[in-house]
Amino acid sequence: MPDDNRSSPRKSSLSGQRSARSSDPKAPPRVRRRASAPQPEAGQGTPHNPARHFQRSPSPQSASENPLRPSSPSKKSPQKKASESPSRKGQSDPLPEKVRLVRYLTLAGVASRRAAARIIQNGQVAVNGQVVREPWVYVDTQKDRVTYKGQPIQPEKPVYILLNKPKNTLCTVKDERGRRTVLDLLEGVPPVRLYPVGRLDRNTTGILLLTNDGDLAQKLLHPRSKVPRTYRATSVKPFTQEVVERLLRGLPLPDGLAQADEAYLEDPHTLILTLHIGKKHIVRRMLEHLGYRLKSLDRIAFGPITRKGVPRGRWRFLTPQEVAWLKMLPDPRKTSPSGPA
Repeated sequence: MPDDNRSSPRKSSLSGQRSARSSDPKAPPRVRRRASAPQPEAGQGTPHNPARHFQRSPSPQSASENPLRPSSPSKKSPQKKASESPSRKGQSDPLPEKVRLVRYLTLAGVASRRAAARIIQNGQVAVNGQVVREPWVYVDTQKDRVTYKGQPIQPEKPVYILLNKPKNTLCTVKDERGRRTVLDLLEGVPPVRLYPVGRLDRNTTGILLLTNDGDLAQKLLHPRSKVPRTYRATSVKPFTQEVVERLLRGLPLPDGLAQADEAYLEDPHTLILTLHIGKKHIVRRMLEHLGYRLKSLDRIAFGPITRKGVPRGRWRFLTPQEVAWLKMLPDPRKTSPSGPA
């Protein structure tokens, strides 16, 4: 039978060492070791150690910056409407020191670039008292004196504006009957001559661009311009999938085939329609051809430019990125045999 007390001498020896070490004042301090953390299994990676990643920890947020801790109402800054404090970013491009004479006339609002070239060639423009017939000569915007038909003209800094047009507003500079126009809504705009880029019906709402850059406006208004425009159309009569398919196939109108680039139903009474055709009343005419009388029509996008954050009847400046996108569009006038519209 095995002896159960075989380990007792060893135990007594260890206990004697402990008691001797605790009684000896010169003995080194005893170090206690903690159990090491379990090692991760293969594929689990190294356990997270906050001390190793302190540089990635986000800085503490204040109450106003932390979305989980809303600031008190007394410290909350009031929200301003779009037209009360429009972004000054991108409101105008700096006027170059030297430009070609044809561009000078365009910036002065005299005519589009092609029409300005004809005006110069006809001898109607003088620089410092001398008639100039070459449209591509350079002039100094600060020093040279340019006249058109004997009257001095001065270039303006280009301004580009987006207006969220409301109903009962005309897309014209001035109305003889005194009705409200889109220019009446541009409170606080720099004092330059602005013109609408295209037209929206009096009761059509949504995005309308305005600028004093006549050359860009003519490019965007050209019939062969490929700028996609997106509309939201509503009708009392419900739309069907067959309507969507016919819009995508194209409809024969008196002035040619009208085809949508994209169309889908947002709900049975709301249709989203994208097309690049710039013909007059094109969306209404396409849907009337299919037997629909629209309850409302709203332009919600002009290329990548949207009216997000701009309430109805308010405006904002285009951003530099939006202006750059418009200027990068190919100019159809350079390839069209018929010239500008």
